[in-house]
Amino acid sequence: MTGPTRTALVLRHDPSIGLGNLEPTLVARGYEVMTVDTPTTDVSALDALAPDVVIVLGGEEAAYETDRHPYLADEIALLRARIDAEAPVFGVCLGAQLLASTLGARVYKGARKEVGWLEVTPTAAGADSPVRHFAGVPAVQWHGDHYELPDGVELLASSPQYPNQAYRRGDWLLAVQFHPEVDDAIHEDWLAAWGDELPEYGTTAEQLRAERASYGPRAGEASAVLLGEWLDGVEARRAAA
Repeated sequence: MTGPTRTALVLRHDPSIGLGNLEPTLVARGYEVMTVDTPTTDVSALDALAPDVVIVLGGEEAAYETDRHPYLADEIALLRARIDAEAPVFGVCLGAQLLASTLGARVYKGARKEVGWLEVTPTAAGADSPVRHFAGVPAVQWHGDHYELPDGVELLASSPQYPNQAYRRGDWLLAVQFHPEVDDAIHEDWLAAWGDELPEYGTTAEQLRAERASYGPRAGEASAVLLGEWLDGVEARRAAA
């Protein structure tokens, strides 16, 4: 007999910003993936604690624009419930910013967008975390907002432009500013949508495609191992409960 199905709730803000590299790991480990498009869903009606894990993806919205995007306030309420229960949650880019906001930290508009395939440097704590798999592996960055480090978390990685690239609380909350999920299809969607603005940030679509050819396969492998190792901790914690 097979065991009970594990469930992963994915909060998606834009169809072009999906699970990408992360989905095969979830499927291989037996997770039933339920993706919710939050701009068109009543997030307040979701059971915050029912899923085994929640993954919050990126988006063009700003975490501080809850008046403009009321569903973000509902997401923050869902995240608050999970944090209070120490229920596993993984945030990517906007997801990391929403988690930071939920934890009481300031999210703010940065001086300049961070765009490209760029390295993040693990901290001492990060060297003993799933984020270490991105040491020396350039990851996709594409953001203009950032956040102060929340109280009660460990900083796991930094970059020269934005210092708080990854953080965790215990073995159940992990957040990354960079984009481990970005595969070739997602990257092409972004280049088509926002390629015209790239010269402003010192790069071009052609340059980013060349970087993807060089770094994409390694980043994809690092992404799978990062998520898998985090899930190892989540599942071990559940088994011990």
